[in-house]
Amino acid sequence: MATRAERKSKVKTLAEAAAMVNDGDRLAIGGFVVYQRPMAFLGELVRQGRKDLTVVGVTNSLDVDLLAGAGALRRVETSYVGLEKHGLAPNFRRAVEAGELQVVDYPEILSMERFRASQENWPFWPCYYLGGNDVALRNPDIKALDCPASGRPMFAVPPAAADVTVIHAIMGDRYGNVLVPARRLTPQSLDITLARSCDRVIVTVEKIVDNSVLQKYPHMVEIPAYRTAAIVEAPFGAHPTAMASMYEEDEAQMHRYAEAAADPERFEGYLDDYVRNCASHEAYLEKIGIARLMAIRCIEVAL
Repeated sequence: MATRAERKSKVKTLAEAAAMVNDGDRLAIGGFVVYQRPMAFLGELVRQGRKDLTVVGVTNSLDVDLLAGAGALRRVETSYVGLEKHGLAPNFRRAVEAGELQVVDYPEILSMERFRASQENWPFWPCYYLGGNDVALRNPDIKALDCPASGRPMFAVPPAAADVTVIHAIMGDRYGNVLVPARRLTPQSLDITLARSCDRVIVTVEKIVDNSVLQKYPHMVEIPAYRTAAIVEAPFGAHPTAMASMYEEDEAQMHRYAEAAADPERFEGYLDDYVRNCASHEAYLEKIGIARLMAIRCIEVAL
């Protein structure tokens, strides 16, 4: 009589999960601008000294700027890199101006569509709205063609083709099933698309719960276990960016980051204080302080 195969745990430490990213990989980072970025994971990448990464994104911010300041990037493909109300992304800007970082521009919506192309395993995404646009003229990876059905001019845009996708979510179980709240905004919806567009998906979560908890919300398990390669418990893992229904953006820490990033020497000090000399995510949280973390926490979690 056949026996049911036992499911395997995909729980990893932050260090083990970060070791799954290789130098030179194409990395997709979950979240949207300054919301729900997997910052704990990116800090571990910096500690491990990852190099020559390509970030393929939609709208990026602290995630790309941190990696740029740490010298971890070779190329960025996105529509925007900035800190919203905290200003420009200084490390990113300096690296681009110095010729140390290659940037490939895509419009925001088209950046999303590139992940849809990867999700569907398409060789390109068809686009009609780049005519007369310098994005098409200056990006050799975008190819002009005539629609075979209508004869209308169009463009073939390459898929995102990420080697690794990393997202941060509210909760998941040890098998790698991940819950995404029904009440969601762009960051959560985009994370689902990213998770479906890549074969190596790493998820950090606020909490790893028993599988029986997720069974109460089967309609919210938008990222099933077979999509994930690893799951890591990382409370406040998006800090200092916001985590929908869990905690607000830590504006004080974002301001501290922006001030430090404005000067290369000061930023080296910031990296030492908040990344390199913090042996773990737990050490980072201790440095931020429990009082500050509780001050930004939401009172009620809305699923």
